[in-house]
Amino acid sequence: MNYKFCPVCAHPLKEKKIDGRIRKVCEKCGFIHYKNPAPAAGVILEKDGKILLVKRKYKPKAGLWSLPAGFVEYDESPDAASVRETFEETGIKVSIVKLFEVFGACDLPDNHVVVVLYIAEMTGGKLRPGDDAEAAEFFPLQGLPADMAFSSHKKALQKYIDGSARQQINGNII
Repeated sequence: MNYKFCPVCAHPLKEKKIDGRIRKVCEKCGFIHYKNPAPAAGVILEKDGKILLVKRKYKPKAGLWSLPAGFVEYDESPDAASVRETFEETGIKVSIVKLFEVFGACDLPDNHVVVVLYIAEMTGGKLRPGDDAEAAEFFPLQGLPADMAFSSHKKALQKYIDGSARQQINGNII
């Protein structure tokens, strides 16, 4: 958000150096606009040697592939958000096995995101695109689409494929 006026009192904002950075400040009420990243969460779900991906239906990055992921709502935890987003986008129910990694990404000009990715296992549901997904598919580890929407997802998948996070649980590689 690029504020020109204070969202609290509507007074024009001025730029000032605060905490070593130029920030927009309201001289009337004291509001300081901190541009903080938005939290997002998602999963890496492997089944039969294939990774679940979704094709984005809407801007930004419409038509490109990503992990099932989305923004964390105000009243939910990142793990709950990743489970919810996976079901909304793919129809697949999952449970979280473990935290994979946390990535920062600046793929969008007005939005820095911190994405929390989990390793998940399938617990039910039926694969179908939903919510904001044009398609939902499982791709072979060595045949992932080149047109990935987000750099953090691409880095995560590369790290996952390199084997540093894959492990055997109950006879399944996750």
